[in-house]
Amino acid sequence: MRTWNFFAGPATLSPAALERAKAEIPDWERTGMSVMETSHRSPEYDIVHHQAMDLMTSLLGLDDDHQVLFLQGGASLQFAMLPMNFIPGGGSADYVNTGTWSQKAIKEANIVATGRVAASSEEDGFTRIPRQDEYDLDPNAAYVHITSNNTIKGTQFHDFPDTGSVPLVADMSSDILWRPIDANRFHLIYAGAQKNIGPSGVTIVIVRKSWIEQANDGLPTMLSYGTYSAKESLYNTPPTFAIYMVRNVLEWVRDEGGLAAMELRNRLKGDRLYGVMADFPDFYTCPVDEDSRSYMNVVFRLPSEDLEAQFVAEAKAAGMVGLKGHRSVGGCRASIYNAMPPEGVEVLAGFMEDFARRNG
Repeated sequence: MRTWNFFAGPATLSPAALERAKAEIPDWERTGMSVMETSHRSPEYDIVHHQAMDLMTSLLGLDDDHQVLFLQGGASLQFAMLPMNFIPGGGSADYVNTGTWSQKAIKEANIVATGRVAASSEEDGFTRIPRQDEYDLDPNAAYVHITSNNTIKGTQFHDFPDTGSVPLVADMSSDILWRPIDANRFHLIYAGAQKNIGPSGVTIVIVRKSWIEQANDGLPTMLSYGTYSAKESLYNTPPTFAIYMVRNVLEWVRDEGGLAAMELRNRLKGDRLYGVMADFPDFYTCPVDEDSRSYMNVVFRLPSEDLEAQFVAEAKAAGMVGLKGHRSVGGCRASIYNAMPPEGVEVLAGFMEDFARRNG
């Protein structure tokens, strides 16, 4: 029996994707080798590579100007690579500060160029997403950057900001593909795969080809989006096994009914957990404003740290792991990405109800 895995990342993967890998690791596509052993220049791997690109394009409904790229270095490398490519000399970009990950992106932008904070919820402890009327946007900014979901604070954009003619960019590492969106609104989306679409080791970048044409010149080869675009992410050896697993996960998403089915599934899961908190308001507290609550990372507090430690320990003994909150904020957190089945959330919800009755 598999453990119910509520870790924030690397996170749970769909059993279908894992079982396919299990069956194919010894002898993949009748090559007598694992995909991990096969040349990235081979025709067999080339099929997988382009299947992953095509599936992402189809699921998001991308137009012909958008291209799917596979990079390494995680979202953390994108924090620097993005401004290096698109903030011109003497220019700046606008950032929406919603907590730890956007703060890291701002820090990196200010190393290589200028990252200006155009909106922030820091005064409220990052317990909400800033409203559109709070934005102070620079019409000459190179782009506006948001972090669509905050894994630590448990907040999420449910409506994306109107940035006018300024390009919109998003770090969607922790909620990409959780619901249908108009991805073509964005000039660039990046996402570390290890939360919602695959294992660690590969980063998905979705970017307008026409924007790459306007990127800064003179960058190191491996830090230029143009390098990856021109060679379809095959300039050097890509993380082939991670991309293979992304392909498997994307096929599972497609077969489950696509992003509309994912949204229904995810909203039911999130509403179930938030509903338990509403039923036990003197025991469970969610620190996030209701209209900003994440459907990927549900954070909550108990009446004391001792009870939180007991909750995490008893949950682990009952087959549920990863429920301890991030070390920077404490409390508890349940990460319920696409691959977490409703059954797992129901087990957690029942445990929460029982724990509150026994300890409230």
